[in-house]
Amino acid sequence: MTGATASTSITVTASPEEVYGLVSDLPRMGEWSPENTGGRWVGRRRGPAVGARFVGTNKGARRWWPTTTLVTDATPGRRFAFETRLGPVMAAEWVYDIAPVEDGGCSVTETWTDHRPGALVAVGKLVTGVDDRVAFTHSMLETTLQRLKATAENGR
Repeated sequence: MTGATASTSITVTASPEEVYGLVSDLPRMGEWSPENTGGRWVGRRRGPAVGARFVGTNKGARRWWPTTTLVTDATPGRRFAFETRLGPVMAAEWVYDIAPVEDGGCSVTETWTDHRPGALVAVGKLVTGVDDRVAFTHSMLETTLQRLKATAENGR
């Protein structure tokens, strides 16, 4: 499954800086994601900065599991990206690309790329209860962005 991707976009009536502030606030991600339940920044560098680490918690149909996240891009108002790791193995890359639109607001594109080796794909199915990770993640991205949009546009 290595290299599989899912991506979706949405237009939000909020500034790119406001939306960046939301997507880069990883402890809040549990408010929008159907799978992530939040987490906490760890280590010396905290918050949305390249090299910062975050321990996230996720819940699936069968059980919960932690992931370690490493921020790889933190360009305010434009791009926020991170890798999730399961121990020493990179499992996935998550990217939020944000761009202003002509009528005001911005477009947000969330992209997930699977980097799990074959053995972790099999373990992932057992842990999460998800057989088709690409289809599930695509649906999850749509839900996450719809909820993010509602938060950004309602000023919560």
